[in-house]
Amino acid sequence: MKTDIRPYTREFYRGNRLPFLAALVCTLLMSLVSLMVSWLLQQLLDLMGGYQTGFTLGQLLLITLGMLAVLILALFINYLSIPSFNTRGISQYKAKIFQELTKKNICAFSTESASTYISALTNDIAAIEQGYLKNVFSLVESLLTFVGAMGLMLWYSPQLTLAAIGLTLLPLITSILTGNKMAQAEKDISRENETYTATLKDCLGGFSVIKSFQAEAQMLRLFQRDLQRLSKAQCRRQKMQILISALGSIAGIVAQLGVFLVGAYLALSGKGVTAGTTMVFVQLMNYVLSPIQTIPTCLAERKAAKALVQKAADLLGANVRENPDTEGEPLRDSISLKDLSFSYEPEKPVLKAINCTFSLGKKYAIVGSSGSGKSTLLNLLMAAYPDYAGSITFDEKELREIGSRSLYETVSVVQQNVFIFNATIRDNITMFSPFPQEAVDSAIRLSGLSALMEAKGEDYLCGENGCNLSGGEKQRISIARSLLKKSQVLLVDEATAALDAQTAFQISSAILDMEQTAIVITHALEEKLLRRYDRILTLKNGSITESGTFQELMDKKGYFYSLFTVSQ
Repeated sequence: MKTDIRPYTREFYRGNRLPFLAALVCTLLMSLVSLMVSWLLQQLLDLMGGYQTGFTLGQLLLITLGMLAVLILALFINYLSIPSFNTRGISQYKAKIFQELTKKNICAFSTESASTYISALTNDIAAIEQGYLKNVFSLVESLLTFVGAMGLMLWYSPQLTLAAIGLTLLPLITSILTGNKMAQAEKDISRENETYTATLKDCLGGFSVIKSFQAEAQMLRLFQRDLQRLSKAQCRRQKMQILISALGSIAGIVAQLGVFLVGAYLALSGKGVTAGTTMVFVQLMNYVLSPIQTIPTCLAERKAAKALVQKAADLLGANVRENPDTEGEPLRDSISLKDLSFSYEPEKPVLKAINCTFSLGKKYAIVGSSGSGKSTLLNLLMAAYPDYAGSITFDEKELREIGSRSLYETVSVVQQNVFIFNATIRDNITMFSPFPQEAVDSAIRLSGLSALMEAKGEDYLCGENGCNLSGGEKQRISIARSLLKKSQVLLVDEATAALDAQTAFQISSAILDMEQTAIVITHALEEKLLRRYDRILTLKNGSITESGTFQELMDKKGYFYSLFTVSQ
């Protein structure tokens, strides 16, 4: 079933109807002026032929000047209104897509391709703007001139067909003279687009961090900031395009009417110049042939643009938590898993009948071989997949009934691949939200970031995905985020797997020193650390095979004992 695209197409016109109507009225005026040119030509030609037209040459000259004045006014209004309508409509459409993106599940991009959305917000936009917005005015103008020209052609009796040569010389010269300014406008677009794309990559690459730290509004604000800069550059380019087109149109009409006025003057002066209805017919034929070529193209582009909007709407409707976000309550007692089973594919279970309880304030380690279901278990606790069997309850409330905002007030996550935004160290710790300096300083101290802050300062730029930081520094920033957020439950998924032994030990110790409940997936079976956990859960083939303290599991000499012994 296709998603309704009207909420997306409405963004093109929301608060944007005045420039749209202004541009539409100007399009009507320009079509009328174009048809009146043919009427004026007929009057001039009849006058040159000695017929009584009811107008003198002077009167026709005044009418010509009046038509040019109306045309210039209409083009000027279009110069202001069309770029405003197009850029605002497209900006609101982009913001709508990004806003809908933030509603997806925390692990949505583990199954979806981020490049699809990057394409929807970049490459597809040009086609949508041309096909869905700009072509509206082209269609209206083409239809009006076609119908009007056909009416006039039926009124007049065309006798000759001649080609009008040289009328495009003035527009061509105008285009050449303004080419440098257009090139600079394109460079400005390219520069602003680089910044916009970098921010977009940050937002999508750090999606799980944004969700778990409830920074959607802050990231939307940053996204809209760069989007506004890009939109202004695009608006300047479109104004330049309108100006070039306007100058070309004025130059073409002036050249055409100039030929007719000079011809009328020569005819009245007895210079042997004659005129006929051929020029009028040629003029009208242009208004018939051009729409025949233009209208099918416009309709095809509009259909293609609508298909792109539909594609984006369908993608955005997937992997979204549908439950309402009600006011949440702090975790009072525990998180319980009862007969929890899950599979990504039918008949291929990843977790099988998991039963365990994570009590508030305790520390838990989850160990097991690769593919045993450890990461899947943590993802389920973060509400990544709703189609599990059994139950996950926070105190007495089922996870499916807890809204995303309420859930992420209680739970946060530290992952192996920490995402660092291309911003300052402080912004990466606070996730772009305001916090008291004392709270930030405390999080920095407890996470072991004091040395880094002393060496580089809180305004140090981390680079794209933290390229200016080490792996340990990035992990400490991730821990500082959780400390600052003060969530009750911390989920840690192989956070030290890519770090050296000393740094890994320091990071793991910092996590165990935190006051929050910690559920830690660990590959490092180090006795000093394992003894500090209140309980160790051993997963094998999707099931909990053993559970107990380090000493209890060692005394059993079962699966955990084997894992630990082999790792030494």
